[in-house]
Amino acid sequence: MTYLGIVVLATIALYYAFYIPGAVAPAIIAHYGMTFNTYVYIIVVANAVGAFGSLAAGLADRFGRANLVAYGLVIVGLLILFGVPNALNTFTYGLLFSIVGIVEGVILVATPALVRDFSPQLGRASAMGFWTLGPVLGSLVVAVVSSNTLSHLTAWQDQFIICGIAVLAVAVIAVVGLRELSPQLRDQLMVSMHDRALIEARARGLNVSELLRKPWRQMLHLDIIGSAFAISVFLLVYYTAVGFFTVYFTTLHGFSLSTANSIGNWFWAFDAAALVIIGIISDRVGVRKPFMVLGAVGAITATIIFLNLGKGTAYSTFALVISILAVFLAIAYAPWMASYTETVEKHNPALTATGLAIWGWIIRAVIAISFLIMPAVVSSMTPLVTHGSTVATLSAKYAPELATLNAIDPATQAALAANPANPLAGIKAVGEVAKAFNIGPLAATARLVQVSRVPRSDLLYLKEHGTEVVNAAAAAPGQWKNWWWVCVGGQVVFIPLILLMAGRWSPRRAREDAEEHERLVQQELAALRS
Repeated sequence: MTYLGIVVLATIALYYAFYIPGAVAPAIIAHYGMTFNTYVYIIVVANAVGAFGSLAAGLADRFGRANLVAYGLVIVGLLILFGVPNALNTFTYGLLFSIVGIVEGVILVATPALVRDFSPQLGRASAMGFWTLGPVLGSLVVAVVSSNTLSHLTAWQDQFIICGIAVLAVAVIAVVGLRELSPQLRDQLMVSMHDRALIEARARGLNVSELLRKPWRQMLHLDIIGSAFAISVFLLVYYTAVGFFTVYFTTLHGFSLSTANSIGNWFWAFDAAALVIIGIISDRVGVRKPFMVLGAVGAITATIIFLNLGKGTAYSTFALVISILAVFLAIAYAPWMASYTETVEKHNPALTATGLAIWGWIIRAVIAISFLIMPAVVSSMTPLVTHGSTVATLSAKYAPELATLNAIDPATQAALAANPANPLAGIKAVGEVAKAFNIGPLAATARLVQVSRVPRSDLLYLKEHGTEVVNAAAAAPGQWKNWWWVCVGGQVVFIPLILLMAGRWSPRRAREDAEEHERLVQQELAALRS
C-alpha cells in the first residue's frame, strides 16, 4: 500500500508538470508571439515523442520500473523548474517541453505496471482507479494552484516554478521510498491475496527469460491494439480539456484566466472522486464492460449538451455540465484500465509493461494526430488568442471615441489622417458626428477632441487587428462545435470495441469464474504441500 501510494503521488506530480502549460496557454502564446497553431504543434510533437518514450518503457519488463519513475521525475522537475521558465524563444520552449513529453511517455507505462505489481487482480479496478487519479488529480492541482495564484502571480513562469519545486519534492520521496517486487514474484498472475503462498512457491522455479521471448509479437493482438485505440479516441474530449479549456473559456466565453481554471476545478474533482468509487464498485460486482457502456453513453450525452452551450452561459451551468461529463468519463475509464491489464495478462502476465507500452504509444499517437488536425478544424483561434484580449480591452476603454469615429465617413477620416488641420475635412467631420448623435456642433467638436487624445498606436492596433478578431469571434463557436462533435465520434467508436476485451458481462458468471479459480488454487496448494 505504501508503494502504491508513492506511485499515485508520483503520477500526480508528473501530470501536474505535463499539464501546467494548459493553465497559462494564452500567456505563453502572447509571451513568445507564437500563433495558436504553433502552440498546438508543440503539443503534437511532445505527444509524438512521448509515444516512442512509451515504447521504450516496454524494456521495464527486463530492467525494472521503479528507477524509471523515480529518476524520470527528477529530470522532469529540473526541466520545469529551471529549463522551461528560462526558455529564450519558441524553439527552446518547444524543445524542453518535448523532452518532458518523452519522460512522460516512459512514466505513463511504468506507473500502471507498478500498480499492477502491487495489487491483486480482484482489486484491479480499485487499484487502477487510484492510478488514473494521477492524471486527473494532476489536472486538479494545476487548476487549483493557478486559479488561486494567477491573480497575484501574473507571470506565467511562476506557475512552472511552483510546479518544479513540487515535482522535485515528490521525486525525492520516490528515489528514497519506491521499490519493486522481484522479477520472479512480479511476473506471476496475482488474482487474489490468497494466491500469495502459491505464487511464492512457484517463484522459486520461474523461468522469466522464457516468458519474455519475443515480447512484441506476443502483445500484437487485435484485442490489445483495438481496445487501446478505443480508449484513445474516447478520451479526446479529456485531452482537449487538459490542453485547451482555458483557451476555450477565455476567448469564447470571456472568463478571466483564473476563472477559466476554476471551472476546471469542478471537472477534475468530480472525475477524481468517481474514478475511485467506480473502481471499488466494479471490483465488488466483478465486471467491467457494463460500466464502460454506461460511461460511454453518458459521456456522449453530456458532451452533446456541453457543445450546445453558447455565449452568455453562466459559470454555474458550465460547472454542472462538465462535472456530469467528468463522472461518466470516469465510469468508463477506471473499469477499462482494469480490463485492459487483464486482457494483456490473458496473453502473458510477464509482459504487462510491454502491453502498456503499446497502449501508451497508441494513445500518444492518436492525440498527436488529432491535435495535428485540430487547427484545420478550429482555424480562427490565432487572432482571438493573440489579439483578442487587447482588442477587447482597447474597445472597452475607448468605446465613446470609437463610436465617434464610426460616425465619420471613411473619406473624411482619410483626409484628416493626411492633414489634421484640413478645415474642410474638420467641418465635415463635425457635421457627420452632430448628425449621427443628434447633437450640436459644440458637443460634436468636444467628441472629436476626445478622439484626438487617443494614442495613435492604440488606434492603429485596433485598425490592424480589430476586424480579424471580430471575424474570428464570429467563426470560432461553430468551429469549436465541430471539434466537440469529433470528440463525440470518438466516444461512439469506443462502444463496439469494448467487445474485444477480457471479462464477463454478468456478475454471476464473473463470481463463478473467481470461485473456480480459488478451487484450482487450493488444489494446487494441496498438491505442493503433499
